[in-house]
Amino acid sequence: MKKFLTSFIVSTMILLVTGCTGSKKVAYFQNIDQVSLASSRGLFDAKIMPKDMLTITVNTTDPAAAAPFNLSVSNTVGTSGQLSSGGGSLQGYLVDNTGKINFPVIGQVHVAGMTKTQCQDLIREKIAPYMAERENPIVTVRMSSYRVTVTGEVNSPGVIPVTTEKMSVIEALAQAGDLSIYGRRDNVLLIREDATGEKSYHRLNLNDANLINSPFYYLQQNDILYVEPNGVKAKNSGIGSSTTIWFSFIGIVTSVASLLVNILRN
Repeated sequence: MKKFLTSFIVSTMILLVTGCTGSKKVAYFQNIDQVSLASSRGLFDAKIMPKDMLTITVNTTDPAAAAPFNLSVSNTVGTSGQLSSGGGSLQGYLVDNTGKINFPVIGQVHVAGMTKTQCQDLIREKIAPYMAERENPIVTVRMSSYRVTVTGEVNSPGVIPVTTEKMSVIEALAQAGDLSIYGRRDNVLLIREDATGEKSYHRLNLNDANLINSPFYYLQQNDILYVEPNGVKAKNSGIGSSTTIWFSFIGIVTSVASLLVNILRN
C-alpha cells in the first residue's frame, strides 16, 4: 500500500508541475502588472497603401462649385438592359502602385503613406485655388475595407475583412477562433508589406504585455499572421489518428495493470 501511495503522490506532483508550466505558455499578457502602457497612448490611424480603394467627397456651400470634384456613376443598367440616368453613387479612387490617385481637375495626387486626415488636408489645399474664398470646401476621405490573413495553429484560419480601418493582433486572432492548444503563443510570425512592396517579418510574443506597446500591435493592409505549432504538435505530425488512439489505449491498459499489481502486492 505504501508503494501505491508513493506512486500516487509522485504522479500528482508531476501533473501539477506540468499544469503550471502549460499555463505559463498559454496565458496572454502575463506581465501586464509590470508593464507601462503609456507609450501606447493615442488613437491608431491606418495609412493609405497602394491598391487601396478610396471614396472622396467634396462639399461646399455651393453644390455647383463642388460638382467637378465629385465623380459619380450617373448611368445605370435597368432590368430591360437600357441605360437610365440617376443620382448614382460616388466612384472609388484606386491607389496605383506608385501610391497615386487621379483626381478630377487637379490630376495625379500622391496619397500613399498618408492618414485619411492628411489626405483630406492635401486635397483641400489643391482644390482651393479653383474655388472662391467663401466656398470653404470640406473634403471627406473614406477607405474601403481591407483584409488580413490568419493561418497556422488557429481554430478557424482564413482571410479576415477589416471594415473599421483598425484591427489589433488580438482581434484578428479572436476572429480566427483563437489559437489552438498546439499553437505557440511566444513566437507568432507577422509578415508585412510596406507601401513600396518590400516585405518584412516580425516575431510577436503574446505572453508578453509589451506587445501592446509594439508598432506591430495594430495590423495593416494585407498583413499575414502565422501561428507556429508547438513541439508536441510537431512531434505528432507524422502519427495518424488511429495510431494515437492505440497509443492512448495501451497507455491506459498499462496504467491500470500497474495499479492492480501494486494493490495486489500489498
